[in-house]
Amino acid sequence: MKCTKYYFLIMALVSLIWACNDDNKIATEISKIPIDLTIERFEKKFAEANVTDLSKLKNDYPYLFPSQFSDSLWIAKIESDTLQKELEEEVFKAFPDFENESSELQLFYKHLKYYFPEVIVPKVITVISEVDYNNRIILSDSLMLIGLDNYLGSNHKFYGGFSNYIAEGLQADYLLSDVASAYTRKLISYPRDRSFLSRMVYYGKELYLKELLLPSEPIHIRFNYSEEDFNWAIANEEQMWRFIVENEFVYSTDSELDRRFLDPAPFSKFGLELDSESPGRLGRFIGYQIIKAYMEKHSDTKLKNLLAMPADRILKESNYKPKR
Repeated sequence: MKCTKYYFLIMALVSLIWACNDDNKIATEISKIPIDLTIERFEKKFAEANVTDLSKLKNDYPYLFPSQFSDSLWIAKIESDTLQKELEEEVFKAFPDFENESSELQLFYKHLKYYFPEVIVPKVITVISEVDYNNRIILSDSLMLIGLDNYLGSNHKFYGGFSNYIAEGLQADYLLSDVASAYTRKLISYPRDRSFLSRMVYYGKELYLKELLLPSEPIHIRFNYSEEDFNWAIANEEQMWRFIVENEFVYSTDSELDRRFLDPAPFSKFGLELDSESPGRLGRFIGYQIIKAYMEKHSDTKLKNLLAMPADRILKESNYKPKR
């Protein structure tokens, strides 16, 4: 009996060593990937410009000067717009050089190219967006805009009129996570199946992909949660899943479930006393846990196959059962 116990212990250790070796091999391969990343601080160029520079700025960055706006608007921003000046001052204070962020973006793109070699590394332009927090990151095939005035800290005076759950996300810690999210939305097709399960698993795939692309980021940051909110989700996982199953939500097509459990919100809506304590988007957390359970049992699954796999198959083969 003791020999059997030791055998399983040894095999577990061997498996752990193999997994570590694989991780080290992948990290080494990723580190060797060459990345040609260009980052331009447009908001600094605009702040330093005078009226005579406007024509050159428009020529160099035509996509930042929509044709429906006349030059008088940009001239006013350059010469006398006090809000523009205050936004610039606060952004420069928060991001004086952007060196750390540049290094983090370089590493992110190495990971992205490792898993998706076909992806083009875009030109990155930092801008002031007048706190357009719904469009913090704008991504096209060859261009990415980052609105830095959306990352000044949750207690910043510019965010005083926002709901707490929105202001909490306006921190520099979440900038890289938001960049990764912009890519996951392009790389994973939204499900045609209208079931709640399919949408939970869709977001679970996004979060799992972010884990691969941002392995050094704390897990709660990848979820855009505070550490306290993430710990709450872990502690209440079994209770949440039981609630979803018992109320027959898993295969429901009721779109109201999106608003209750998937969309950004101050809390998730179980209709229970725990609502006021819960963070929003907990359906996404459950989706991620289902993906993790699947990958623990099917670790040889290729990433692109996982991302294309139907949600019902993933749930069935994951044997997902949260611990009490």
